[in-house]
Amino acid sequence: MNQPNPNVSPSNKYSYFCEVKTRCSMQNPYILTVDLGTSGPKVALFTPDGTVIGHASEPNQIFLLPNGGAEQNPKEWWQSIKKAIKRLISETHIDPKQITAVCCTSQWSGTVAVDQDGDALLNAIIWMDARGLGDLKPVIEGFPKVEGYNLFKLLQWLRKTGGAPSRSGKDPVAHIHYIKNKYPNEYNLTYRFLEPKDYLNLCFTGEFASSYDSITLHWVTDNRDINNIRYDDSLFKITQLPKEKLPVLKSSVDVLGVVKQDVARELGLSDDVKVVMGTPDVHSAAVGSGAVQDYEAHLYVGTSSWLTCHVPFKMTSLAYNMAALPSAIPGKYLLMNEQETSGECLDFLKDQLFYAKDSFSQEEAPADFYERLSAVAAESPAGSNGIIFTPWLYGERTPIEDHTVRAGFFNLSLDNTRADIIRSVMEGVACNARWLLEVLEKLIKQKLTYINIVGGGARSDVWCQIYADVLNRPIRQMEDPVLVNLRGACYLASVALGYTSFEKISRTAKVLKEYTPNPAHTNLYNKRFAHFKEIYKRNKTLYKKLNAHV
Repeated sequence: MNQPNPNVSPSNKYSYFCEVKTRCSMQNPYILTVDLGTSGPKVALFTPDGTVIGHASEPNQIFLLPNGGAEQNPKEWWQSIKKAIKRLISETHIDPKQITAVCCTSQWSGTVAVDQDGDALLNAIIWMDARGLGDLKPVIEGFPKVEGYNLFKLLQWLRKTGGAPSRSGKDPVAHIHYIKNKYPNEYNLTYRFLEPKDYLNLCFTGEFASSYDSITLHWVTDNRDINNIRYDDSLFKITQLPKEKLPVLKSSVDVLGVVKQDVARELGLSDDVKVVMGTPDVHSAAVGSGAVQDYEAHLYVGTSSWLTCHVPFKMTSLAYNMAALPSAIPGKYLLMNEQETSGECLDFLKDQLFYAKDSFSQEEAPADFYERLSAVAAESPAGSNGIIFTPWLYGERTPIEDHTVRAGFFNLSLDNTRADIIRSVMEGVACNARWLLEVLEKLIKQKLTYINIVGGGARSDVWCQIYADVLNRPIRQMEDPVLVNLRGACYLASVALGYTSFEKISRTAKVLKEYTPNPAHTNLYNKRFAHFKEIYKRNKTLYKKLNAHV
């Protein structure tokens, strides 16, 4: 017998019971999920238990602009998503009428300015964009000044939200002030400022809304009561954001509405397909990794990287730019951090060294480039024959917040090989993750038992073992790690519609392989990690001088 779902808010009880009735009469229901990454969207079809039926992807352009600008075209996002969905349905040969729900996840900390008709007025300013730093400084600074903040504002942010606007200028609060000063006409025409995920929901439903987890980096919500998150007028006052231009708030497992008729017709969907609010990528990866219980951790290795776990309390570390903020799971916080470039470091090798299109060569990288890269890295011993790589290609957020720091190969010699260089990149990215681990365990006051690894980087057996050795923790490689965000979105929709529960997700997440630390390698990496941190300590002043213009 179907029982009421405690994870569904009272406002959605009616839609929940209608959905129970529908799914009881439907054979083989499917959930359509969308993951808008920086490189482009992925879409997938799942059964309600998280079994993938098929997936497809499309590329999107990214525009890197002077002074730390990074933009994408929201209209291109939407066209790419529809194209990928049509191909997915065609290739899987499923009846699209069996799709009962859509749920989106996406890159976080971005800003899309839309008018009252839902049309984007500008390119989306994405998570990498630091141009708003100068516009944010007058908002967050003032006397008395502490760590770059006005003390009284900082205390309000920390007490109510659990964090504070990033001094990197990469939060939506900085994006909005940048738009206000740089594009005043578009600012005045803006009806709502939306996160990327919430813009996709608008495209599907026509509804302007944000989830409690998605809105967090605007720093205008009181998060002290995790079960009663709400906008706070005093935070709007100190942040100087326009309350009337931000969307209404809902839970990640609320049903926002149904797919618009014109979209449903174009994609071949039924008229009653539910759209579940969904969550940003950091949060969906946490759910999709299976690490949904308190102090269960997951490590995501994609373009960027993070190491997070759910906790039952609000907490903040200003020194390390880490905070426990609202999770996609109702009633829980997620301890947040972010490493700016991880898998992107391997992409840099591919695009700028091995297969750069210039007067030397116009050759395309082979489809199995990353598999070859891992195979070559395996030819080098632990420690990369002395090379230490620092992975700060685009500055860093945590555990150090420094937009001027840069990457480099240290201790490189004529004796080193290409294998050493490749392996050192993997080890350097893992060393930065160890820095995250060091701080995370300090904050939660306990040692992690194991870490679930997900994302594209988790497909490399060599890299998984490096992580196990560098972190000195068992690393569990999860099934289909590259689909973790999509699976997380599927789980949220399944919970919203009563197909599963978060407790069941924790028990049934599938582990492909577990990597245990090699004591000999761990002893070596302990020393290398100390050198890794010393490199930053000794050079941070030089980085500031070299990149003062940034």
